[in-house]
Amino acid sequence: MKTNLENSRRPSPPRVWEYILPGGYRVMAGKTDTDNDHLSLKTAASTDWWFHVRGMPGSHVVLKVDKNQPPDKKTLNQAAAIAAYHSKARNGGVVAVSGTLARHVSKPRGAKPGTVQIRKERIFKVRPSLPEAG
Repeated sequence: MKTNLENSRRPSPPRVWEYILPGGYRVMAGKTDTDNDHLSLKTAASTDWWFHVRGMPGSHVVLKVDKNQPPDKKTLNQAAAIAAYHSKARNGGVVAVSGTLARHVSKPRGAKPGTVQIRKERIFKVRPSLPEAG
């Protein structure tokens, strides 16, 4: 009897929630720790922005950035608000979210899935929310 063991070893693409912000910016939020790892360390380009709520569990969020079109403050705040929404702080008021360029995100040796360390952190104070549909 033949099994699909070969197929199960191939990593599947990360499962993410996707949003489009004004200006055409794409934001992706991981659904599981493994998805967060893949999104943060494999999918994100060095010039993309990375976000995570501070001090509690939540999705890793990546704002895809075109090198020639850096995001403005409003776009960064919207991406941070998505990170706050996809966290345990969803029902909080104003939430602190860490943000940095994806090039400053790394995985400590031997760390469990979903665990990363960041440098050059910037703190965004936002209310958890998703972009308006439309």
